[in-house]
Parts: sequence; C-alpha cells; structure tokens
Amino acid sequence: MTKTLTRLFDNYSDAESAVRDLEAMGVPHSDISIVANDATGTHGGTIRGHNDVGTTAAVAGHETATAVAHADDTGDVSRGATTGALLGGAGGLLAGLGLLAIPGLGPVVAAGWLLATATGAGIGAAGGAATGGIVGALKNSGHTDEEAHVYSEGVRRGSTLVSAKVPDAMADSAVTMFSRYNAVDAVSRGSAYRENGWSGFDDKAPAYSADEVAAERSRYTRPM
Repeated sequence: MTKTLTRLFDNYSDAESAVRDLEAMGVPHSDISIVANDATGTHGGTIRGHNDVGTTAAVAGHETATAVAHADDTGDVSRGATTGALLGGAGGLLAGLGLLAIPGLGPVVAAGWLLATATGAGIGAAGGAATGGIVGALKNSGHTDEEAHVYSEGVRRGSTLVSAKVPDAMADSAVTMFSRYNAVDAVSRGSAYRENGWSGFDDKAPAYSADEVAAERSRYTRPM
C-alpha cells in the first residue's frame, strides 16, 4: 500500500531538495509531483499572461503536449526549451519541469502525476493553459477537501507544493525528511490563512501578482 504525502514549501530550494531526497529514497519519478508558483518570473522567465507561456510543458508519464513561443523584452523568441536546467535539475523529475498556467494559480513550473491528473491526459490546450483542477486532482489522490483547498491556495500565494505516493513503510521517513526542509502542512497554513478572512480556494479568483506573491512569501520566510 502507498500513502500520498503532500506539503507546501515557502522556499523553492527546500522543495527541490525534498524532491531529490524522495528520489534518493527510491520513490519513482512517476510517483512524485512538484508545482511551483512563478508569478515573479524566478523559474525560467516572467510570463505575461496565460497566452504566452514559453517552454515545453512536460508531465512525468506523458509525452510533451505543448511547445509555445515566448518573446522576451528584446523580441527574441525561444521554442520548446524545458526549464529543468534553469532550476538546477540535472536529472530526475526536476529535469522535466515545464512552464504553464493553471486557472486560479496563474503561471507555475510543474512536473509529475498531479499535473497529469489535473489536466486530463497531459498538459494540453493552446497557449499552454491547463484545463481541469488542482483541487480535484488533490482530492482524487486521497486528500480531504480542506487539504486540497489549502494546498492549492498555497501555490496561488507563492509556495511550492510537493506531493509523493510513498510505500507505507517509508511514510514516516518521508515525513521526517519533509520537516527537515521546513515543510508546511495543511492544518497550520490553513489556520494562518483563515486568520485573514480566507475561506477556500477559488479557481476563478485573480492570480496573485508578482508583488503580492513577494509580500506573501516574506510573511512566512524564516530569517537566515
């Protein structure tokens, strides 16, 4: 039997380390997912709206479905470039990271089974926009409605989500490893959101701007 473990990370590098540790523990790439907010353009270039997502979007277990041109400020256009190298992923799941847009979340970099579930047969749709829902994908994986809403809202606000299907015998070790990288669970982060009037994730709400994401991240970032 396996258990789906999901956590939020306020620092992308912590999430990246957690993914690599999961792989080192023997969890297959096909059983790991990562979704990172990219409103600030940190992960491979700023996206100017949902219709000029630029990179190939790759989901583990599926062939690449979309390669959309992206023009930078100089007018140059690049096609079909994955973001794995930009994010330091020399291999494994991180090498397959792709840039796309998800309703309610805005621009993200992502890879793994969770996105395959959220988008149907893969990351289709013209312009790189994903169809389907992140909340539904999380619920289908065994999370409660509360957990699915909090984790989705976390990505919307700038956090990185890591989810993995791990054998029951490995679950305790994975939870301990997540804690080592400052992972945040749905209970603690949901409570923090509700203190400011939040009631649930809305995929029709405007995506957070780069400034809003930066402010939200600073709210939870631990001092060095």
